[in-house]
Amino acid sequence: MRAIAGVWGLAALSRLVMAASLLAMPALSAAQAWPQRPIRIVIPYGPGSSPDVLARILGERLTPRLGQPVLIENRAGAGGNVGTGHVAKAAPDGYTFVISTNGPLVNNTVLYRKLPYDPFKELAPVALAGGQANVCTVRSDAGIQSMKDLVAAMRARPGQFNFSSTGVGSLSHLGIELLKVKTGTFAVHIPYPSSPAAVTALLQGDVQFACVPAVAVMPQVKAGRLRALAVSTGTRSSLMPDVPTMKESGFPEVEAVAWMALLAPAQTPPEVLARMNREVNAVLQLPEVRERMHSQYMDPLGGSPDQLARFMRDELKTWTPIIARSGATID
Repeated sequence: MRAIAGVWGLAALSRLVMAASLLAMPALSAAQAWPQRPIRIVIPYGPGSSPDVLARILGERLTPRLGQPVLIENRAGAGGNVGTGHVAKAAPDGYTFVISTNGPLVNNTVLYRKLPYDPFKELAPVALAGGQANVCTVRSDAGIQSMKDLVAAMRARPGQFNFSSTGVGSLSHLGIELLKVKTGTFAVHIPYPSSPAAVTALLQGDVQFACVPAVAVMPQVKAGRLRALAVSTGTRSSLMPDVPTMKESGFPEVEAVAWMALLAPAQTPPEVLARMNREVNAVLQLPEVRERMHSQYMDPLGGSPDQLARFMRDELKTWTPIIARSGATID
């Protein structure tokens, strides 16, 4: 009797497994057939921002590879939190992604007492897409020739300097907060929804300096309207070899890289994440894509989802004490 019961038990288990497999088939088939409709990449900053530029470069090449249009949607606000949070709460169906940055993915988890989303739990890493140096700049008619000149002017005229950024918690914000801490200077932070807007404020004289992505400032530097004082990276950029680093300018502890990453809502099918990762990495290796990114002062990166997850955790460890020392908070 026990043998018969065992056989019947195995048969029942077999039927259950078969039923479960049949139930799983539509989801598996859907993942294998992905994509079946247009894909949306949300940019949590305004048009012309670095993530927006990168998304359009990648989207153009991803469209034929995926067989569906890749649509770019700008959702700026709250230092990148609006668009990033929107994707964190979106349906994990494989049709919504975000290209976000240091601030909303790492720094804002420290700056905000209660962020409306958790980037480490509600977003699934896909790939680290690109990196770039921020460039500290002033107007050409400001009478400032170097970072040392800028710091000296801030010390001589306290309370008379404002700086623009691409949003609260962005590298363009926290890099200057770190500079202020290390030099004992003061300047008022004025956040903007995108790097073009931050540069426009500088050109109009609404702020006295900015340290924002190179893609936004270098055209104005070449046109003679702005002066590049230093890059934020530890070594000189091959794309801007004439611009010194912060270390070369006398501020060795002020160093950072702006980065952009592609993520999806958590629980997005792993097959979809793997396919998108493969395609993004392949696109980043295309000579024409690398050339276009270099023309925008961006370095192609790439890598696996696990590498991006580790990178974000490492960034959190790096910036948490820096933010604490700077005293920067949002709410």
